[in-house]
Amino acid sequence: MGTLDGRIAVITGAGRGIGREHALLFAREGAKVVVNDLGGSNSGDGADAGPAQEVVDEIAAAGGEAVANTDDIASWDGAKGLIDQAVSAFGGLDIVVNNAGILRDGFVASVSEAEWDSVIHVHLKGHFSVLRHAAEYWKNQSKAGETVQASVINTASASGVTMPNAGQANYGAAKAGIAAMTLVAAAELERYGVRVNAIAPIARTRLTLATPGMGAIFAAGAEDDTGHDLFDPSNISPLVAYLAGADCPLTGQVYAVQGGSIQELGGWTVERTIETEGPWQIADIAARLPAEVTA
Repeated sequence: MGTLDGRIAVITGAGRGIGREHALLFAREGAKVVVNDLGGSNSGDGADAGPAQEVVDEIAAAGGEAVANTDDIASWDGAKGLIDQAVSAFGGLDIVVNNAGILRDGFVASVSEAEWDSVIHVHLKGHFSVLRHAAEYWKNQSKAGETVQASVINTASASGVTMPNAGQANYGAAKAGIAAMTLVAAAELERYGVRVNAIAPIARTRLTLATPGMGAIFAAGAEDDTGHDLFDPSNISPLVAYLAGADCPLTGQVYAVQGGSIQELGGWTVERTIETEGPWQIADIAARLPAEVTA
């Protein structure tokens, strides 16, 4: 028996890279998978039904069950269509893995409005749109008396939560927003039987290879003692499969996963405090804040 036997999963951006590995592993573990991928370029341009269908064909050849979907999940109707397809094709929905994304890097002083908007649109709105329509489905199930054991896994990034990267204000902001949205959704949806977690992965994909500085990370300690490439996208998927399981107890967590490491992350924390008994004075803040907060 597989970890995900009988569960129905939607995985966005599953035609290539990390998403593809999620889809293949989920199918091997017994899930029925809706493989979503618009098939665009790194920057989100164009469309190609080939990548999603190729993954479906690979799953079918191995004896699994999958259907392809090429909806634009950053559009409200596209996201709804994706959720509706899972229900119509397989009779329900148990898992959403939000993975789709693009890159349009640019420094703050030169990034264009279109570069900003497109990245926020695909990552942040795309995650929310799929989550929103899946949440509505599960809420209705729960209110109808059905037992819901659903799981959402969102995809944040080190760029947004632990390792701000120059040239990625749009991407980092979107990914930080996804991490925050994950915690809010976990608190809201628990009453309906839905768990929501996020991962911040680092793996060798076409997007990360296009990110300055990532080559050095991949070159260091890329293989374990058996010769396995720890930065292969397939190394991310076992954590996601675990979080997707019906018996997984975890919710409201963000995990960094890279190489041979999984780390539980925390959000903004209070490092130091300065206080006053009366109204704040600018001179007092200037005298105390740099010394007491950065010491």
